[in-house]
Amino acid sequence: MRVKIEKLVYGGEGLAHENGEAVFVPFVLPGEEVEIEAGERKKKFVRGRLTRVVNASPERVDAQCPHFGVCGGCDYQHIAYEAQLRYKEQILRETFRRLGKIDWKGPVTVHASPPWQYRNRAQWKIRTPSGDRASASVNEAAGIGYFRAGSSTLCPVEACPILSPKLFATFEALRGALREGQLPETLREVEAFVDAEDRGVLLNISCTSLPRAAETIAKMLRERIEDVKSILIQDARGERMSLHGPGFLQYKVAQNSFRVGHMSFFQVNRFLVEEMASVVAATAGSGEVALDLYAGVGLFAMSLAKSFGHVEAVEANPASARDLETNAGLSGKTIAARNDSTEAFLAAWRRKRGGAAPDAVIVDPPRAGIEPEALDKLIEIAPQRIVYASCDPSTLARDLAKLCAKAYALQALYLFDMFPQTYHIEAIARLDRVR
Repeated sequence: MRVKIEKLVYGGEGLAHENGEAVFVPFVLPGEEVEIEAGERKKKFVRGRLTRVVNASPERVDAQCPHFGVCGGCDYQHIAYEAQLRYKEQILRETFRRLGKIDWKGPVTVHASPPWQYRNRAQWKIRTPSGDRASASVNEAAGIGYFRAGSSTLCPVEACPILSPKLFATFEALRGALREGQLPETLREVEAFVDAEDRGVLLNISCTSLPRAAETIAKMLRERIEDVKSILIQDARGERMSLHGPGFLQYKVAQNSFRVGHMSFFQVNRFLVEEMASVVAATAGSGEVALDLYAGVGLFAMSLAKSFGHVEAVEANPASARDLETNAGLSGKTIAARNDSTEAFLAAWRRKRGGAAPDAVIVDPPRAGIEPEALDKLIEIAPQRIVYASCDPSTLARDLAKLCAKAYALQALYLFDMFPQTYHIEAIARLDRVR
């Protein structure tokens, strides 16, 4: 069928309507007339595969990556970067209106990123020529790369322009080792993380079963990849593992240095980490007590400690919590690190502190947003200010709707483009207590 694209929606697709049905199409732009082949059909919508652009938007550009459209990693390489930012702002506002019933008329302060070579972390899927084929598709070729769009089938790649130079050099080294038969047959995934200088490398190696020759594999990788700081080799279930190195690397942000371990979360855009931490701290303001919930390794807590007399940083993941405790201890600042769930911590805070409210609370939950019970307890402790960092505008809109229905008002909204060339949106919202 031939359709005209009306707008972009969250998830990387364009929306059109035809014969009373909503039609979703990837790799398009608003205003374009396109021909598509209908694919998935549901009661109220159709998903189509783009076959031809009949009338192209002036904002359409040539993709830099030869694998774009097949590899599932990027969604927007066909859109000029300034237009990507504008569409993301529109999607953020619309998501707030549609899901949160929040019609934000104020400005959205956009923090752009260099659009290429920004990633400091990547996960590569690997299929060895003679590996176990039981879990692989019959059409799946040996190689290293990412999953194809909308599938779990490997898309082998030779280029990836969103990787930092060191990450791409690491990818090339692994591709060479695969080509020469030096990787174990059971290898399925490699995750690589590089430091702020784009020099030191942390490697997580996942295999269907732990290789017997783990030491030999680690030695080979160190020879092929310069400045590897630590290597963790484990089975896919994480039940058996072999560590080669200290288990972490140091990541410098402004004047602070963070220990980041193999299983810890850290922001993936190497250009915006410092800017994001600075904006969160400035937005939180100052006071006696601040809480940093879902704190990770302490990125925001360290910045908050400059303006608050006492900071409580809470992280449920044991690996991140260990790094958080180390970073807090070495900082010389007044930061108390807690390995606990947000809900349990807030319940305990309420019991211990009674009516004493913190001056500011930072929340940076995973994609699913704040758990309903934890959100209820956050409202109960009644902080004067909440700064909410989110990687999913849908769950952000849902949680803000509940906060604004109780006692808070949205005061400022920021969009950090942590993931150029993709549909993903990182937003920061500031809410102040108004009643």
